[in-house]
Amino acid sequence: MADQSSTYVVVGTGLAAISSIEGIREHDHNGSILLIGAEPDLPYDRPPLSKQLWSGGEVIEEIFLHDRAFYSQEGVDLRLGTEVVALDPAASTLRDAHGTTYQYEKLLLATGGAPRRLRIPGGDLQGLSYFRTLGDYRRLRHDATRGKSALVVGGGFIGSEIAAALCINGVGVNMIFPGQYLVSRVFPESLGRALTEHYRNKGINVMDGDVPTSIQRDGEKYRTRTRSGREILSDLIVVGIGITPNIALAASAGLETGNGVVVNEYLQTSNPDIYAAGDIAFFPEHILGPRRIEHWDNALNQGKHVGRNMAAADDALQPFTYIPFYFSDLFEFGYEAVGDTDPRHEVFADWQEENKTGVIYYLDGGRVRGAMMCNVWGQVDAARALIHEAQSVVAESLRGAIH
Repeated sequence: MADQSSTYVVVGTGLAAISSIEGIREHDHNGSILLIGAEPDLPYDRPPLSKQLWSGGEVIEEIFLHDRAFYSQEGVDLRLGTEVVALDPAASTLRDAHGTTYQYEKLLLATGGAPRRLRIPGGDLQGLSYFRTLGDYRRLRHDATRGKSALVVGGGFIGSEIAAALCINGVGVNMIFPGQYLVSRVFPESLGRALTEHYRNKGINVMDGDVPTSIQRDGEKYRTRTRSGREILSDLIVVGIGITPNIALAASAGLETGNGVVVNEYLQTSNPDIYAAGDIAFFPEHILGPRRIEHWDNALNQGKHVGRNMAAADDALQPFTYIPFYFSDLFEFGYEAVGDTDPRHEVFADWQEENKTGVIYYLDGGRVRGAMMCNVWGQVDAARALIHEAQSVVAESLRGAIH
């Protein structure tokens, strides 16, 4: 017999997990909810860790999604700092690292992702920041004092945000990444190169087309050697090279996995009583094709949706059809983007000021698949409507469509 039984068990304490509580309570005001996750902090918003907390736009107390009273009011049993290590779908039970077992009627896996690690000598040295959690932010913020030097490994979303954040706080920043320009998986080349040059003009030493090959301690500092023969001495090293979805629990339980936990249009896994949402969910996006999305807006909306479905009758499940957006702020350059923003698509840039203000459209087969609004705000719904229309267009006809 399980030590505890709940109507709903949610594994994970990120935004998708917390949003699911709101979705559940829209349909079921009384069913018991257990929220269990490995992080020790109250559930919090993750984007400020690399954005507003560094610029003074927010303080730590403002990033928590709810206070403790919310969980009590919503009838949620909150178990923080507790790792779930086993799932038995046949028995509808979970077991945590302390040996406690939990019975569920409906289960949500919202276990997020873990930072990818450097597989080089010294990649596991103590003190390297694999930046992901509030604990990581607290440590880095304490250590990253004005006048210190940092090496940021990675030129994608997190790497570019952390490099800018450290720079504006008076830290000398080196960046290293294998691509030819920043955020190369999203930015078209002209914008990526312009932004890379902007980083250099801010005093950041950008080493594109290179990767670290070893790291060692050198007194109080780190000495990093690179493929091209460089040696970088730094006080800090921050690694932001993406995440790996935490699918081990699902895989060991026999659920279908691949690039994430595979779910259907209702966000059910291969076991209909087990759902997945957020960073781990590989879902059948109805317009853009199957995908897994690691962004805030997806976690927010997918979480609410999955909660509604968990609490609904089987014949009342609703497909998840929302197209999420994402956003970033890099010094004075900010953007909001929606859809499939792959620069390998046909790209049409409608600039008001080149590489600073305007809209970039990503087309495949003449159809708008994604759009990035650069320093253009409040137009995500308009961009989303273009994607939904799925009509074949001539790229030039998009000029002025969003402004």
